Amino acid sequence: MPSDVAADVIANIPLSNDYNVLQLAAPAIAAAATPGQFVMVKVATGHDPLLRRPFSVFEVLRDRAGRHIGISILNKRIGVSTRLVYSAREGQRVSCLGPLGRPFSLVEPPTEAWMVAGGVGLAPFLALTETLAARGVPTTLFYGARRASELFYLDTFRQLGARLVLTTEDGSAGEAGRIIAPLERELAAATNRRVALYACGPEGMLAATARVAERFARPCQVSVERTMGCGMGGCYSCVVPMKNEQGTAHHVRSCIAGPVLDADRIVWD
Repeated sequence: MPSDVAADVIANIPLSNDYNVLQLAAPAIAAAATPGQFVMVKVATGHDPLLRRPFSVFEVLRDRAGRHIGISILNKRIGVSTRLVYSAREGQRVSCLGPLGRPFSLVEPPTEAWMVAGGVGLAPFLALTETLAARGVPTTLFYGARRASELFYLDTFRQLGARLVLTTEDGSAGEAGRIIAPLERELAAATNRRVALYACGPEGMLAATARVAERFARPCQVSVERTMGCGMGGCYSCVVPMKNEQGTAHHVRSCIAGPVLDADRIVWD
C-alpha cells in the first residue's frame, strides 16, 4: 500500500536555471520504492494547483547506517506545480503519496541493460542503475539533451559503473543529434550480446526506441509520461492505447498498468 505523508524537504539542489533535485524525508516510501515507480507530489497548501503531480523516484536516500530516510525527485520547471517544486525551501512540508505504479522488470547477467533517456526522462534511471549494478548487470546509459548544460549526474552514473553514450542537439557534448542514432548503431553491432532496453523521455523518442527495439528483436520497457490527476486509477486522465496478446486495441491507465509498459504492446501511431 502507498503511504501518504507530509514530507519535510531535506534539501533542494539546483542543477540549472530550470532543473533541480528535491530531497524529501519519506522513510516509508523509500523503503517500499522500486525502480520505475513514482510519487504524487504537491508543494502548495492551497488550491492552486489543486492536484498533485507525478514524479519518478530519482534516488532512494539512506543514512550512514544504511537506513532508508527518504527519496529525491528530478524536476524541470515548466508550469505552476514544477515552479513550486523548483523553489521549495529546506524544512518545508510537501504532500507526497507513493510509491505508485508498475516498476521495471529487472534482468540478470549476462544480459546487459541499455537505458535510453531524453531530458527529464533521466529520472527513473539512477535508481535502476544502482539496483542493476548490485546484481552485476552491465549497464549503458544513452542520454540525450538539448545542450551540455542539461546533462546531469554523469559522474554518479560513472561511479555506479555505467557506460555513457551522450548526444546533444547543439553538439556541445557527445555526438551531435538525437540519441536514437548511436543506439541504433550499437544495437546493429551487438548481434552476439544479450541486451534489454529501458527508455524514458518524450513520446517521440519512446516510439523511435520501440521501433528500433522491434527491428533488432530486443525486449524494451518504456516509462511513459502522462498527465495524472490522482495516480491511483480513479480519474482516467492517463490512459495509453495498448494491444493485448490477440492484437486487439484497448486502453490502460498508466498509473496502474504502468508507468512502465512493454514497448511492443503500445499503439504508437
